[in-house]
Amino acid sequence: MSQTAAAPVRSPLGSKDRVKTAIAAAAGTSVENYDFIAYGTAAALYFGPVFFPSEDPLTSTLLAFATLAVGFVMRPLGGAVGGYLGDRYGRKPVLVAAMIVMGAATFAIGLMPTYAQIGIAAPIILTVVRMVQGLAFGAEWGGAITMAYEHAPWHRRGMFSAIPQSGNPLGIALASGMFAWSATLEGDWQWRTPFLFSAVLVIVALIVRSRLSESPEFQEAQAAGKTEKNPFLATWRDDWRGILRVIALRVVESFAYYSTATYLLNYISEREPDLRPTALGAITAASITAIAVTFLAGTLTDRIGRRPIYIGGCIAAALFAFPMYLLTNDGEPALVVAVFVIGIGLIHASLTGTQGALLTEQFRTATRTSGASLGYQIAAALGGFAPLLAAALVGRFGWPGASMLYLFAALVGLVGILLTKETWGREERARVNALVAEAQRDLGKVEEGRSRRAPPLHASPAQLSRSSASRASSATRLRSPSDSSGRTAARSAFRPGTRSGSPRASASSTRVAYARARSTGAASPWRRSAEVTTRNAALSSFLNSR
Repeated sequence: MSQTAAAPVRSPLGSKDRVKTAIAAAAGTSVENYDFIAYGTAAALYFGPVFFPSEDPLTSTLLAFATLAVGFVMRPLGGAVGGYLGDRYGRKPVLVAAMIVMGAATFAIGLMPTYAQIGIAAPIILTVVRMVQGLAFGAEWGGAITMAYEHAPWHRRGMFSAIPQSGNPLGIALASGMFAWSATLEGDWQWRTPFLFSAVLVIVALIVRSRLSESPEFQEAQAAGKTEKNPFLATWRDDWRGILRVIALRVVESFAYYSTATYLLNYISEREPDLRPTALGAITAASITAIAVTFLAGTLTDRIGRRPIYIGGCIAAALFAFPMYLLTNDGEPALVVAVFVIGIGLIHASLTGTQGALLTEQFRTATRTSGASLGYQIAAALGGFAPLLAAALVGRFGWPGASMLYLFAALVGLVGILLTKETWGREERARVNALVAEAQRDLGKVEEGRSRRAPPLHASPAQLSRSSASRASSATRLRSPSDSSGRTAARSAFRPGTRSGSPRASASSTRVAYARARSTGAASPWRRSAEVTTRNAALSSFLNSR
């Protein structure tokens, strides 16, 4: 991507505030995923006999996975509430509130009495707390991704959006590592300890998130009165196609993860109990790998576009559907590790790294949080049933049933991405490059004996709009028209005895006079400012409307 040396260019990562925002979003996402994934791991390993005792182990497992699915059912509602509040009142308050609610619910699970202690009340309370978890997690993702995306420079939005996405595998790694360690403890502490430990993570994440600044694009939309009074209804009315696209794109990633990290873990543990520590360690290793792959995938989308990476991930998932079970059936520890690293560390990570920008770019600023959250969480609700469906299919058809479910999800995602238009392809990159380069050349010129610094190449649309507006405003105050008609108009604004001769009216009269000179085409500096303002407005509109 060519760069124009019209103005000094700062660090390619942008300002420190942008990086801090992305890292803060990732920190919160990590903790939220730790809390949510901890439940899935506990459901696969412990919750069946602890909360749903039965003579049939399969029945206990199905009931435990049913409560896991309940949390996913609540996620679309959480996404709707969080998206509405985020688009109406700001992204930051939603992120902080979601963190508090999720942390409280997760900590409560660690203190919960078992079925042996209070009977049927135990699974009922567990289900209610799981519903609260689902609400909080549903409200989290859209706000975190939108904050990172809207703070990012225009040509690095894939990379910046991938940073909070990298928080997903980081949270998974923390949860898996904690469960691998707690497995060495005695009794109920094996599953209670990871939930209680989440309180420490939540406190740290809250401190980091409390220092976030609000999204600049949201602030500008709010100041301009361009926010929707009811973002939820506006999203379904105007952007329902975007929601459907996000659902289709997300299904493959959601099913891929929960079929692997949750159901496959249970499948291996039941067939080969001795391989449980190996499987947990493999998930941890795969998640650590996924942190890097997620970031690299997002960065790569800034160079070659979003679609190629996502298409490759869907094809890889389809090809992996049957080998993942064929390899694990051998019971070889090395093959078990390889399956999790490929499934989570490579395939799933390539999809999540692309999703940050791809899904967000399906919506405009006014409905971005609502649209992205709704589509994302509806697909997550469907994916939450993957372990339950896989267990039922394996009970009926054996392991090929689970492979067919995985393959079906991969094909849905492939069809979805093939029907989705590229949001950052060669044409979009070339158009934005041309707009920014032209704006930099104009705004970087020396005018009226003063050096006017152009915005940096990595400036966001909001910065470019503010920069052009401030320059036009400065020109209004400092310049006089260059021809006689302009000077006559300007002098008439200050003529004694006129209404505009008063000190209060002088500034307004000057702007009116200069506007008249500009409208007649007499003042070339005015024409240049108008062109610059229009060009930058076009850039901002082009990016924000995608």
